[in-house]
Order: sequence, then structure tokens, then C-alpha cells
Amino acid sequence: MPSDRTKALNQEKLLAVPKQCEPPDVTDPQVLHAFDVRFEAATEDAEIPAQPHPRNNDETAYPDKSGTYTKCLKQKAPGVVDPTAFQQFRKAIGNIGLLGTKDFEVPGLLSGPRKLNGPQGAFALQLIGEDSTQFGAPEVPAAPALNSEAYGAELIEIYWASLLRDIPFTGYDSNPLAQAAAKELTNQTTYAGPRDKHGKVTPRLLFRGGLKNGDTSYFAGETIGPYISQFCIRPTNFGARPLDQMYNSYAPNLDYMSDIDTWSAVQQGKPTGLSNLPAQNRQYLHDGRGLAAYTHVDELYQAYFIAYLVMNTLNVPFNPGSPYVGYKNQQPFGTFGGPDITATLGAVAKAALNAVWWQKWVVHLRHRPESGGAIVDFIKTGDGNPQGKVNSNVLNSNAVAQSFDKYQTYFLSQAFPEGSPAHPAYPTGHGTVAGACITVLKFFFDGTFVILDPMVPAPDGLSLEPYNYTSEDGGIMTVNSELHKLAHNISFGHGIHAGIHWRSDTDYSMLLGEAVALGFLRDQSKTYSEKFSISLTKMDGSAATISNP
Repeated sequence: MPSDRTKALNQEKLLAVPKQCEPPDVTDPQVLHAFDVRFEAATEDAEIPAQPHPRNNDETAYPDKSGTYTKCLKQKAPGVVDPTAFQQFRKAIGNIGLLGTKDFEVPGLLSGPRKLNGPQGAFALQLIGEDSTQFGAPEVPAAPALNSEAYGAELIEIYWASLLRDIPFTGYDSNPLAQAAAKELTNQTTYAGPRDKHGKVTPRLLFRGGLKNGDTSYFAGETIGPYISQFCIRPTNFGARPLDQMYNSYAPNLDYMSDIDTWSAVQQGKPTGLSNLPAQNRQYLHDGRGLAAYTHVDELYQAYFIAYLVMNTLNVPFNPGSPYVGYKNQQPFGTFGGPDITATLGAVAKAALNAVWWQKWVVHLRHRPESGGAIVDFIKTGDGNPQGKVNSNVLNSNAVAQSFDKYQTYFLSQAFPEGSPAHPAYPTGHGTVAGACITVLKFFFDGTFVILDPMVPAPDGLSLEPYNYTSEDGGIMTVNSELHKLAHNISFGHGIHAGIHWRSDTDYSMLLGEAVALGFLRDQSKTYSEKFSISLTKMDGSAATISNP
């Protein structure tokens, strides 16, 4: 899916600043040079064509907005928003090409005390790289429509993930539920996850990234090795503080929102009085619940900062295009060194979050899987009457039947008592930040570096064991492949495993994050004194080159 914006990545010469645009009475040559760079970069960014913003028609197809994000807004009935509240909501958000009032403080907007999560972040401006409104398709296509087979396949996958939350990833091959999940997903023609050479979804391929679009495949190396990325488990150091990468998780077999009363309270933003209970011991990330617990409280770029620390521990070399590869008398520090890398990770994470927030609120307003599960319950029991309808593939799903056997309702169980955050689903912040941050790490480090002596968490998550490659791996683990895996571990942990995001939320968010990061790095490269030409491998396998000639 090529984008017009990539043509700017190799631009060798900046535009000339018109004399009349230079600030008067400024004579310091470096100050003038800094102004020129800012002016020229901003001009170049503004001239990059804005991408189209396709979206499904769920918001207009169902007048009761049951196929649209309305969580926490004033509700008229279970799963149905108050029309006046929604009108006020949409007026505040605005629309594509139409600025909203940004007034989310109007009386009567919400049902309960829970607040909308940062909607004004959608309107934050970018000073490095393109503006949020310039990103769109092909990185962010329309989300699958509510009644489509693709939507149904995504919901089926999340039902299976909810049932497998406490099963170690290393135990999937022998687990009957995982085997049943693989069988059903194999038969979903629109399922977008990876398949083996026979076209089958196997237990070891469950909940991994592996998007394919036409002849283009994304996230190379995702299916090599154990489910958990080496960057999630390898011990390292944060300065003088050891990091063993063992984390707090939640108690097993304790899920939420599988009944109408708690589900309805959560949709209205009202407290349920329930809370997560901690697991007995800290654990390595080894199952779906652990990944969900990690992402429940993480800082969005946390995993990628730790990945940087692990790269230092593993002595991963710099990207071959780094100017410091050839320097004999200098070492990197404020540029191309640790302070630069870590600061860039934080800065690009903010830019990525702003970009995805605009997509979430203004463009897509995709509802959460918990709403899709409620529609399934309402249809199958007849207890509600939403206008929105899901495809028959999910209504007749084995995953839905198995979930009913466990919970005695058709609601989609959640890992968190409050369900999803109070913002729309598509795309996802965790995925966009993931795509941006791993692109930054590829820029600074050698993505082809092979990670030796891989490890895997023990089934109980309390220790690490050596990983032995199998015939199914089909390759070795590299920095790039484990970065792809890391991004999916974290974003799918927050999404599929927790029950709060769709697969497509993550896959396309990662592509959006990559585009944001490339624009960010293109502008940042103009601020360096060092001359360089750095290439990195994008998620579709093609190369991107960023130069400061």
C-alpha cells in the first residue's frame, strides 16, 4: 500500500526561504539557520498531499447509533444512545473537513461520572512531521462494517481470546480450546491473521500479527519463535537498576461484564464496585491475562523504551547508516546516542497519539468489542432491540457457544471491570505508538542483527527456559522480527486478549504509526549536523531512506 508521502523521504534539498518571510532584526547566523530549517520543513510537510479518509457507513446505517461508539454518553436504552446527547457529541467532534465546537462540557452529555478520555487530543497540532489530518488511507482504511463477515471474524477471534486468557501461550498446541479456535478461524475466509503454508490457522499462530493485502505481506518474522517477543522477557538494566522483566498480573478466572446489569452500568459510565485482584506472584509475560494486565497501566511507549535497554544489553549495533559507524574520534550522545534515542521515542509517541486520536474521534467512531458482544446477546436472546445487526458467522460461532456455556450469557467477557477506555476503538493508541516507536528503533539500530540464545517463559510464568527452534519456525529471530512481535504483543495484549480492541485496530494502527514516525524522522534529520543516509525496513518489507546530505 504505497503512499504519496514517501516521495518526501529522500528529498535532498530544502526549499529556499523567501526573503520577506525571514524575521526582521535577527542577525545571529545559527538562529537564522534554525528558523530557515523550521520554515522549510513546515512548508515541505504542508505540501505533502493529505490522504483520503474512507469509513464504513455504520453511523448512518443505524439511526440508533448501535453500531457506533457511544460509551459514557447519556443512554436511552441498553445499547442505544440518547439522540440529543449524540447530536451534542458529534457537534463537539466535528467531521472530516469541518471543525467541531470542541465543547464537551455541555450539560446532559454523559450518563454517569466516568469522563470521556481526552477527546481534545484529536485537535492537537503537530510541529514535527505532517499534521494528524494528513494521514489516512492506505494506512487507515475503513473499519469492517458491523454486519460484515470481516467484523464477525474479528469478534469470533476475541471471544476465543477471552476463553483462552489464562492458558499459557506455550500450552496452546495441546489445549482443546486453542485447537477449536484454530479450526473455526481457519474456516473464516475473511480472517486476517497468519496461516500456515496449507492455509490453516494453527494453535501456535493464534493471536499473532500477519496482515496480507494482495501480494503484500506485513510484519515479517512475526511467526518465528515463541509467541512472546524477546524484548518482553530478556533481563536488562535501567541505569543502575536491574530490570528482570517480571510483572504484576491479575488473578486468573476472574472476568467481567458478562451480565446485562454490569454491562449496562459500564456503558453509562457508572461504577460497578468491582476491581481487578492481583495475582499471587510476579510473572513473566506468558498468557493473555498477563499481557492485558501489563497494558492496563503501562505508559504507551514503555515497552519500546525497555526494548532499547534490552538492545544495549544484547549489544545490538547501530544502523549501518549511522554516521557514528564511521567516525574515529567521536561517539554518539546528544545526537544518535542514548539521550537522543530515548527522547525521540517519547516525542514520536506523542505525535502518534495525536494522529490516532483524530482518526478515532473525528473519522471512525468505531464501537468497542463489548458493544458487539452485547448485540450478539440481544439478538440471540431477544432481550434488546438494537437496529444494528451482526453477521451470521458470529451468531453461529462455536466461540460464542463456548462462551455461553461458561457465562450463561452471550456478552463478551472483559479482563477489566470497566471494560474498554472511554474513547472509540479504531485505530488504537497502543498500536499507533507501537508502530511509531519500533520505526524509531529501526532507524537507530541494525534491524538485521540476530538475537542468539532465545528464551521462552515457563508455563507458570515464574522462570525463563531456552527456546529450541522447530521446523515450523522457518527462520531465526532478528531485531526487526522481534520488534514486529513486540508491537503486536503489546497492542494485542491491550486489545484482543483484554477484549477491548479489534485485530484491525492494531494492524492498521501500526502502519499509521510507521507513517507518523517516518515523517517525524524526516523533519528531525534536518536538525542534525552529522551527514548520513539511513535505510530501514518497513513493515511491508520495502525500504525507507532518510538522509541529511
